[in-house]
Amino acid sequence: MLMEIGQTGDVVSGSMRKILRGLSLAGFLFLGLLAIQVADMSEMNAWAGSPPSSKSTKAAGDAERGRAVFNGKGVCHYCHGIDGNKDQRPQLSADTAMLITQLNPQPVDLRNPDVLRLNTDKQRARAILDGHPGTGMFPDTTMTNQELADTLAYLALLRQAGSSKKP
Repeated sequence: MLMEIGQTGDVVSGSMRKILRGLSLAGFLFLGLLAIQVADMSEMNAWAGSPPSSKSTKAAGDAERGRAVFNGKGVCHYCHGIDGNKDQRPQLSADTAMLITQLNPQPVDLRNPDVLRLNTDKQRARAILDGHPGTGMFPDTTMTNQELADTLAYLALLRQAGSSKKP
């Protein structure tokens, strides 16, 4: 029986060397087959219509769902009024209503583009999520990305409605 000295100084027989080569070849083949399997699965997902990466696309907003967030979970309507009508606020507790009347500056009329200071959806999203410094607007940390996109779509409708009222 032929004996050799391996790289670590251990004695390795010829038959053992063949087994080790076979294992390394099997491992190589296994990794190759695994790579092919993963490629096949990704192609299947493409055929199945898998959604594109969220990093490369922006979530589309649904204004009607945004209206529900604005007038509900988001409590935007407390200060900005139901559907953005500042004169039409919901029934609030006396304490909450008093606090809103004391805000300085007062909440802006979201239907009047002339008084809006935030000009991009990125600025509006930051104000919604982080609060609006220098105002009484507090951050909404419970809003999902989809609810944010929906709310921004609804805010666009409010601005559009305000713009169409101008002569």
